[in-house]
Amino acid sequence: MGHEAAGAVNDVVHIDFRKYPDEPHWQYEMRRLTADEFGMWLWAPAGTITRRGNEPATTSASLFVTLIGDDAWYSAIWNAAGKYEVYVDINTPARWNGDSVRMVDLDLDVVRYREDGRVAVLDEDEFADHQRSLGYPAQYVDGARSAAAGVFVALSSGSEPFGDVGRARIDQALAIAT
Repeated sequence: MGHEAAGAVNDVVHIDFRKYPDEPHWQYEMRRLTADEFGMWLWAPAGTITRRGNEPATTSASLFVTLIGDDAWYSAIWNAAGKYEVYVDINTPARWNGDSVRMVDLDLDVVRYREDGRVAVLDEDEFADHQRSLGYPAQYVDGARSAAAGVFVALSSGSEPFGDVGRARIDQALAIAT
């Protein structure tokens, strides 16, 4: 387990998503939940304030749990309610600095819909456009494509942590929140 394992349950972690090359994207606070073989699990209650770039702040409609894996090219969000059961951002591997974690969002998202369990890859057009217009490095393009393909298979098959483990972490966070 890397540096991200330091800290106690409920310690606050600042999430710093960027857009390539280094523009602010999503910014918000979460709380440590636990660490396991999949990485660091964080949670945030309903009503968490989030900000996307320079847009006005919004609040989350429901509790959510995020997994930030060690050297993974994604971060996964489980939602207690809403359209997506699981929403996986394809991003550069997380870099921890104390109680802050930074990742560069690479446009692609892989989701599992709550209603019917369907799995889909989103924003492929944005990814293709940004490869050209922003000049993504080849390692980012390869890492993102590989991660999206692997996550698609894992979400479709329910391979862990996208099976029982993620649901258990939501239950764990709900118990803390009440």
